[in-house]
Amino acid sequence: MNLFSVLLMLPQEAGDDGFVNVLVQRFNEGGDFMWPILIALIIGLAIAFERIITLNRADINTRKFILKVKQALEEGGISAAEEVCANTRGPVASVFQAGLLRHDEGIEAVEKAVVSYGSIEMSFLERGLVWLSLFIALAPMFGFLGTVVGMVAAFDAIEQAGDISPSLVAGGIKIALLTTVFGLISAIILQFFYNYAVSKIDRIVVDMEEASIELIDSLVLLQAGRPIAEKTEG
Repeated sequence: MNLFSVLLMLPQEAGDDGFVNVLVQRFNEGGDFMWPILIALIIGLAIAFERIITLNRADINTRKFILKVKQALEEGGISAAEEVCANTRGPVASVFQAGLLRHDEGIEAVEKAVVSYGSIEMSFLERGLVWLSLFIALAPMFGFLGTVVGMVAAFDAIEQAGDISPSLVAGGIKIALLTTVFGLISAIILQFFYNYAVSKIDRIVVDMEEASIELIDSLVLLQAGRPIAEKTEG
């Protein structure tokens, strides 16, 4: 029996006994190394769900927000734009507010504030991903370790019996295959959520950079006494 045959057997057995029951049965047959794999999967999923919820809350309609800020700048000035930023969640609004708070010191100070706070917000967005990547690596490593231990147990059984019999090595080989299967499945699941989180962060960072450029342009127009609406339409 190899890894491919085990994967093919799971759907067939699930149809007879239920998928959850088959997983529990296979988990129990996998030996002690199944527990580290399960713990890595649970902790990794907890981190992934926390990151996804946080990133979804941080994601806003950036274009609509920029238009509101520009309208507030034109109608009520800096204070009105700061109020719009304070009432809006997400890193884009935080970066805007940080830049507006430094408007009295000049455009260069605004640019420095935007860059600095943008880096801080980016670090907040990426928080926890290093641990998620750690558990993505640990899950298959625990599986491969269980594979090695299972094969060692199989050869120990052969050595003690002094004969090669399928019944002697079946238990060790089963442990080797099951730990590999569950380790790889856990890593695949966590990798999917990791890639989703990274793609979400990349899009938010791009929105922050584009929005910051528009903020600087709007402040330059405001200082020059030119209407900001012209820049918005263009």
